[in-house]
Amino acid sequence: MTESNDPEGEPEGKPEGRPSVGLALGLSLGISLGMMFGLTVFDNLALGMGIGIAVGIPIGIAVDASRDKD
Repeated sequence: MTESNDPEGEPEGKPEGRPSVGLALGLSLGISLGMMFGLTVFDNLALGMGIGIAVGIPIGIAVDASRDKD
């Protein structure tokens, strides 16, 4: 395990004061919207959740990446 020279113990790559919430937000919105989509279109909750996860992860990663650029 490598140690950082930061006296506060913060990870080196994390921007200060800005938590990374894009992936969690993308998953939560993707799953909930996917559930609604799955029930209305396919009559299958699990299929909708799978679609929501597949869409929510890339969106969440993109949001995190765009926030890290700033």
